[in-house]
Amino acid sequence: MAPIYLGLSLMLLVLGVKFFQEIWHILPIIFDMHEVDLVLITLSLIDITLVGGLIVMVMFSGYENFVSQLDVDEGCEKLSWLGKLDADSLKNKVAASIVAISSIHLLKVFMNAGNISNDKIMWYLLIHITFVLSAFAMGYLDKITRTSKQIATNTAVNNSGSK
Repeated sequence: MAPIYLGLSLMLLVLGVKFFQEIWHILPIIFDMHEVDLVLITLSLIDITLVGGLIVMVMFSGYENFVSQLDVDEGCEKLSWLGKLDADSLKNKVAASIVAISSIHLLKVFMNAGNISNDKIMWYLLIHITFVLSAFAMGYLDKITRTSKQIATNTAVNNSGSK
């Protein structure tokens, strides 16, 4: 897993470079830009930020789940989700992040709708709806699984206590 996490670290670095490259391109023309263009660029920067946060979340929780627990002192600040994300919870968080990223991308498409054909807009919308439904289905299945595991655990505890 170490080479994969190294690759994700490098992608995080590349995203950081791209983020500041976008800002660098805006600075000379900021006073000549239309408001819509500024909003579209801001949405692109938010997209980059969300993808970066997703990478960090996958790296930390993947390391925590598959390699070793992170040794963080009790007095130190700790990410609240660290150590609490199993593979299923991580998949749900990734799916929710993909829906958020897709939502921002769809908003960019709608803001630029005059320059995009209706067929393309329809495809963007269908893809987004697919992401939303997939994330919802994954979350619902996870809830069913957790509930049935909890019922099985409670039943086992009750049966062992009654003997």
